[in-house]
Amino acid sequence: MSTDKRYVVSACLAGVYCRYNGEQRETPEVIRLVEQGRALPVCPEQLGGLPTPRPPLERRGDRVVDKNGNDATGEFERGAREALRLARMAGCTAAVLQARSPSCGFGRIYDGTFSGALIPGDGVFAALCREAGLELLAPEDL
Repeated sequence: MSTDKRYVVSACLAGVYCRYNGEQRETPEVIRLVEQGRALPVCPEQLGGLPTPRPPLERRGDRVVDKNGNDATGEFERGAREALRLARMAGCTAAVLQARSPSCGFGRIYDGTFSGALIPGDGVFAALCREAGLELLAPEDL
């Protein structure tokens, strides 16, 4: 791991209580990067205007919906764009992201049925990061 690399990180991994259920997923390696000033914590869902806590949401094709079919795609897209804008301003070249999330998950995400099943795919923010050329990492990759 390069000591000059800058990361954008899922804020929940940095100990911010921003997950859909109001919790966090504090990860020591991510906390260390933030403390060193090498990581920028963001929550694309909050940046998009969603409250915390909020109903669980999953990607269903190109849409992001809750169990009742309420669509939050616009909020997810707005938050992802803003998070990427902040990451670029901070000089980030890599992203450390929360697994399976409809925002930050990459490689495998929940399938949109709220059954716990996973499918190949990326969350809205992860997809935008990938398109922008950021290296995508899980906390265990640090």
